[in-house]
Amino acid sequence: MKLEIITPSSTLFTGEVSLVQLPGLDGLFEILPSHAPLVSALKEGRVKVEDNQNEPQFFDIRGGVVEVSHDKVLVLAE
Repeated sequence: MKLEIITPSSTLFTGEVSLVQLPGLDGLFEILPSHAPLVSALKEGRVKVEDNQNEPQFFDIRGGVVEVSHDKVLVLAE
């Protein structure tokens, strides 16, 4: 699935991934390929991204929102 992590000042990540773990308001949750459509608020925390070789990358955010639709994940982060 395609992932974009965007802040007001830059794009932190763009690429194909196999997993995204996000800090939701009620705790961590994961998005996998073919996930149902979703819009959710995010709190301060760490976003974990695994590429198609299962290599993890981490991005710290101060909050934001995520939208999932048609195997695309868009994170608008602070």
